[in-house]
This record gives sequence, structure tokens and C-alpha cells, in this order.
Amino acid sequence: MIDQPSNAAEFTVSELSGALRRTIEDAFGYVRLRGEISGFRGPHSSGHCYFSLKDENARIDAIIWRGTYGRLRVKPQEGLEVVATGKITTFAGKSSYQIVIDSIEPAGIGALMALVEERKRKLAAEGLFAAERKRALPYLPRVIGVVTSPTGAVIRDILHRLEDRFPRRVLVWPARVQGETSGREVAAGVRGFNAFGPAGPIPRPDVIIVARGGGSIEDLWGFNDEDLVRAVAESVIPVISAVGHETDWTLVDFAADMRAPTPTGAAEIAVPVRSELVATVNDLARRREEAMARRMERLRADLRSAARALPTPDAILAAKRQRLDLAAARLPAALRAAARVSETKLSQAARRLERASPRIAVARARSRLDAIGERPRNALATLAARARPRLTDLGGRLVFVFEAGLRERRARLDVLARQAHALSHEATLSRGFAIVLDAAGAPVRDRAALSAGERVSLRFRDGAIGARIEGGGEEPETSAGRDAPSRPVRRPRKTSGEAVAGQGTLFDP
Repeated sequence: MIDQPSNAAEFTVSELSGALRRTIEDAFGYVRLRGEISGFRGPHSSGHCYFSLKDENARIDAIIWRGTYGRLRVKPQEGLEVVATGKITTFAGKSSYQIVIDSIEPAGIGALMALVEERKRKLAAEGLFAAERKRALPYLPRVIGVVTSPTGAVIRDILHRLEDRFPRRVLVWPARVQGETSGREVAAGVRGFNAFGPAGPIPRPDVIIVARGGGSIEDLWGFNDEDLVRAVAESVIPVISAVGHETDWTLVDFAADMRAPTPTGAAEIAVPVRSELVATVNDLARRREEAMARRMERLRADLRSAARALPTPDAILAAKRQRLDLAAARLPAALRAAARVSETKLSQAARRLERASPRIAVARARSRLDAIGERPRNALATLAARARPRLTDLGGRLVFVFEAGLRERRARLDVLARQAHALSHEATLSRGFAIVLDAAGAPVRDRAALSAGERVSLRFRDGAIGARIEGGGEEPETSAGRDAPSRPVRRPRKTSGEAVAGQGTLFDP
């Protein structure tokens, strides 16, 4: 079959894809698309989000760019039914069409409530709603911080209620309480109050009120923001949540330390009624005065009863006074009896002292001495005449024995002196020997200790001379040494009583 020529325009694939893209974008532009999120797994590594929107019969791919995802008030979640606003376009790489989303909002109250419940379970699992971490409110705060819109009726209601109950200083942190940025602005206000220093130029609040008027769940959605809930839970300052009416509730109510049904109720919780407090104080003061008066009257009655039960001074002293009178009556007789006893004892002691008087003892001793007279002197003279011959004989014998012992010890000492001289080095030198001394003056005992050219000293009996070592320390052989045999030198024997020549005894003059 032969192809028939055609006058249809010829497109490239890129041209056709571009034409389709322009057609779809011109025909639809921005649309609001309702559907259920499917295939969402969180942001991609690039920060972009890819998922699908579906209903019962169709599916469309969806994209959220990274910059848009960071600005979204409601984050996409798997299975959440939403209304997405975006631009329809095509993707030439897959020959498909898709929606580039600029904003997302839940589709109906049911979806919002489901999202809130899921977020509530997540934050509760982290312990942000635990009762044990909630702080007690101060009874009478000095400064109250309010995070709300400065132009709404809420702040006026709070100020009027505080003025009626108990005027306090109020610091207002302006913040939007509705819209996409409301959660971030209220969280910044809570953290800002906590950042104030205790001694800074602006006083630090003692309690914080987060307040907003009533509205729909969409209007109050900013108070379900996760970052705001964390800011309230982390606050060091106690926080009172006053968002919406009594039937409204948000996640901030669970994280706050106290929930108020209305902003006006928050002001009533924050401070007591001044007039009631004054009345209470006055009533307590009156009750205290009455109690003190009753107590004083009861103490006076007790004192009077105790005074009646106490005995009089005369009754207490009567028995003591009677005993004193009886003792005074017995005292003169007792003193006289005691004086007589003491006089008797003194007389006995005087007689004993008289018998032991020193004068009597001296007189008796003198009489005994007079009776003895010259008897001791005569006895001593007789004893001396008898002992004189014996003493003379003993003195002569003692001198003889002493002189004999002295001669014997002198002879023994002479023998020891000759032996000491014979063993001394001076006697050795006198027999023809010499001592070799090194340069330090120490004696040389081995010839191996000497080296050729070394200076030494030779000490003889009558003095010392210097010398130099020649050779390598070997023993020289002389003709006299080779020929003459060594013979011992005869020395004349000496008796023990003879002195060595040249040395006398210790007793020589």
C-alpha cells in the first residue's frame, strides 16, 4: 500500500509537549482541587513534596515546591482530604499532567478535627500535656503579660476586668490571632516574655495570658500550631490559655498551666478581687483580735485560779521560822558544852607537849654527855697505840708490791715497743728497702699500675728522690740479679731486755 501525501503540520515531540502545556495552562490556570492525599512520604531530599490527589474515579499527580512547603499552615499528610489551590501544568518527561500546589487547607471540619486529634496524640506521647509538669499560678502577680491582638475587644475586656478586680501592671505583646502566621506570632510572644531578664529595663511577667475571642475551628486553627504548643509547654512563666468561648478548645489549652473559659475568665483567674481580699483581711484581723482577747481573758482566769491555790508567804515560812527558834534556844547550851570539850582536849595536848619539850631532851642529853666525859678520847688513844705497828708494816709491804708491779709492767712495755718498731715501715726502710709513691703520693703495690714515662717518688730511710719509669713495667734483669743468688740476711738476735739500735725505751731519759 502506497502512503498518500498529507498536508498536516509536522511537530517534534518537544513542540507538541509545549503546545499541550500552553493549552492546559491557558484553559485552566489556577484551580481549587478537592481530593485525598495519597502516596505522601514527606519532603524529598531536595525539599520538594511529591504525592497524588485522588477521589473515587481519578488521580492526579501533585507537587509542592520547597519554598511553598515551608509557608504552609496545614502540612500534607497521608489520607487527609484537602482542598488544594494551584496551577495545572504538564510534565513532558512522563507525558503527564500535574498540579503545582500553592496552598492547602483541610476539606471540612471533619478533616480538621482528625488532624487535630492526630497532632494531639503525638504531643501527648511526648509528655507536653502531662499534669505533673504544669506550674502553679502566683496568687497576686505584680506584672501580667498578654499575648493577643492589641486592637481587638479581648485586650479591652481583660484590662477592664483587671481594673475591677485588682489593678496590676499589664504588658501586651501584639500578635495576629487569626491567619497563617498567627501561630508563629503567638509563639514568638510567649518566648519573648520568657526571654526578659528578672532585673531588665522591662519587668518580667509573673503570668502570661494567651487570649483570643471565639470563632470557627478555621479561625482558631493557629492555636493548634505545633510550634506554639511547644512554646507554651517550654515556658518558665505560668501560662493561662483563654482562646475562644467555653465550648471551644485548642491544643494550647492542653499545654497551658491553666485554661480559662473566656478572656474575661482569664483575668479573673489571674488576680483575686481586691475588695474581697481587703474584706477577708479585715475579717481575719477582727477574728485575730477577738481570739487574742478571749485568750487573754482565759489566761487571766487561769492566773486567778492558780493564785488562789498558792499558799501565803506566812504559811510557807511558819515551819521554817519555828525550826529557827528551836535552834536558837539550843545554841547557848551547845556552845558551852563544846567549849568544855575543847578545853579538855587542849589541856591533854599541853601535857603531851610538855613531856616532849626540846629543853627537857637537851638537858637529858647533856647529863649523859657529862657522865661519859673523857671515855671516848681515851679509847681512841689506846686503839691508835695498838694499830700503829701494824699500819707501818702494811705500808712497807704496799710500797714493795707497788714497785715490783711497776717494774714488771715497764719491762713488758719495752718489749711491745721494740716489736712495734720492728714491724714499722721505718725499720723496713733502714734494712735497705724503698717505697714507690705515685704522683698523688699513694704507695704503688703492683708494677702493672705503672706505665712508661710516669713520674714517681722513691722514699728511703733518710729521704725521698724523684724518678721516671722506663720500659713497660717489666722486671729488669741485671747481671747482679742473674748471678747472685738470693740469700737471707742474718741479723743478730736481741734479747728482750736490749733496745733496738737507734730507738730507746719509753722510760729512757
